[in-house]
Amino acid sequence: MTTRTTLEILEDGIASIILDDGKVNAMSTEMLAEIGAQLDKASEAAEIIVLSGREGIFSAGFDLAVLGGDQKEKQEMVAAGFRLVEKFLTHPQPIIVACTGHAYPMGAFLMLSSDIRIGALGNWRMGLNEVAIKLTVPHFALELARHRLTPPAFAQITTATMFGPEAACRAGYLDEVVSTEKLLPCVFERAANLVKTLDRDSYIGTKARLSAKVLSAIRAGAQKDGLID
Repeated sequence: MTTRTTLEILEDGIASIILDDGKVNAMSTEMLAEIGAQLDKASEAAEIIVLSGREGIFSAGFDLAVLGGDQKEKQEMVAAGFRLVEKFLTHPQPIIVACTGHAYPMGAFLMLSSDIRIGALGNWRMGLNEVAIKLTVPHFALELARHRLTPPAFAQITTATMFGPEAACRAGYLDEVVSTEKLLPCVFERAANLVKTLDRDSYIGTKARLSAKVLSAIRAGAQKDGLID
């Protein structure tokens, strides 16, 4: 089986999951399932999870070949994307995304459902560009975007606006941007501080309260999309 992700449990209680399919980290059904499985493994052995892509790309989003093919396979892939977003929003450990480059949907969805999002400065673009590739944004994704983005950035989903790192930070896709060489050191320093300062039970309880409204909204959206009963 092709390995698209790598999991490493570090000594300081941090789990590192790296996405690298050798290409653009297209979010196929298999890739999405693999990320979910790595999160499950990490939850048993770590306190904080860092998710990063390969240099220059976090993810090009859903696999376009599947989106343009068989309707059943397309629906299965989008459903897998919804399930992974749900897993991120309910995960018992903080998830920090190191956005190493371009982040198109579904990559942007993962950023929007993470606890902390730090991006590398550079000629990258991120956002929800479905309208430009003849797709309608899923209901669940719109509710997730509404939860994170500023109202002006949310409104620009209709015109498939893609943002550079600094503009993405202002829009709500990212919390912080740093130089490429500082990205991973910054992310792992943040993770190490969280290991020292966060109380696990308090984190879980607070995250559940903060996420309750968006979880309800995205689940209702997934029903409208026909992804769940």
